[in-house]
Amino acid sequence: MVDNCEEVPTKEVIEFRPPLYKQRYFFVKNLVQQHKPKKVADLGFGDATLIWMLKYHHCIEHLVGVDTYAGSTSQWEISNLSPSVGDYLVPRDLDLTITLYRGSAVQKDSRLVGFDLMTCIELIEHLDSEDLAKFPEVVFGYYSPRIIIISTPNSEFNPLFPASTFRHLDHKFEWNRMQFQTWASDVANLYNYSVEFTGVGSPPAGAEHVGYCTQIGVFQKNEAKATESCISTPEEHVYETVFTTAYPSLQEKKNLLLVLSAEVLRASNSMRLRFIVDPKKKVNGRLVPEDSCVPRYGLIVTDAQRAQIESSPKPYCVGKKFYVPLERLITFPKVNRLVDSVERLRSLLSEALKLNRDQSALQVDLHDHYSRTMLSY
Repeated sequence: MVDNCEEVPTKEVIEFRPPLYKQRYFFVKNLVQQHKPKKVADLGFGDATLIWMLKYHHCIEHLVGVDTYAGSTSQWEISNLSPSVGDYLVPRDLDLTITLYRGSAVQKDSRLVGFDLMTCIELIEHLDSEDLAKFPEVVFGYYSPRIIIISTPNSEFNPLFPASTFRHLDHKFEWNRMQFQTWASDVANLYNYSVEFTGVGSPPAGAEHVGYCTQIGVFQKNEAKATESCISTPEEHVYETVFTTAYPSLQEKKNLLLVLSAEVLRASNSMRLRFIVDPKKKVNGRLVPEDSCVPRYGLIVTDAQRAQIESSPKPYCVGKKFYVPLERLITFPKVNRLVDSVERLRSLLSEALKLNRDQSALQVDLHDHYSRTMLSY
């Protein structure tokens, strides 16, 4: 008996909305949103659904799954964990590597040492007594992540199900709340963690006394331990890699240059079209706009951002060429998000686009086919 029940005449079927497994995963997602971990490992990843959900959190740079039953990569994992066309068109800000290993949660592998978050969702109840005894020393003592989430069935909830036996044939035990909290508190004290208890899967009205269907312990490494200098860990690679992939990101220069060039040209084009139709005056051999030349439409900015654009050097025209000062381009929010200085902007754009002689402004043609078509109407 896991999350869905077949109808039986003796007891009413309990339905969880959302399904219980989704509630567990949403709990993890909410905690990730709160703590912004960079390195996350899921022990006992199953069908990799949680890993697939977590890959959309842009704070995560390294996402790992470990499972004893991990075999050859399934088509689902390949298609859902691998980068899509959209990931190449809109690269992430930070790198992301996803790796799936075949291995046990009670085996030590140095590649998982020092993660920010480690999840063990419905895992410990599958461990026999020998492995359960090893589990704390490996996960809390050796891996020693900053945060650990452990979820397990609450046996007090079981009598509400049509069949009140273990929820899965492979479960070696199912604890009540006192048993889980006693075990978790002892482990936390031994390895210098604090622990808070909660759960998902609320009981039906009138049965509130049994608690959540799934009980959860959230362990956080105590600050004194977390700030200690790390001792070098000898390399131990016992897990077998069954899948790995890396996502394109703006940390790669070629991706940054591609996205930056597109944003710069978009901003320049909006100013160029505005320049063509607005009043102009000649100053020192240059045509300059009489107003600020800030696009009225298509640019989502705050009043402060608009004021910053208006106060920056204006674009200008010499002959058939239109120039946009780099000091103006960097005031556009989407450009400024990609580079933080004019010097960095100049260095990158000089490799992809045409700048003026002193490299202080972007140079483009004043008229193109689109603008000529617009002016002909």
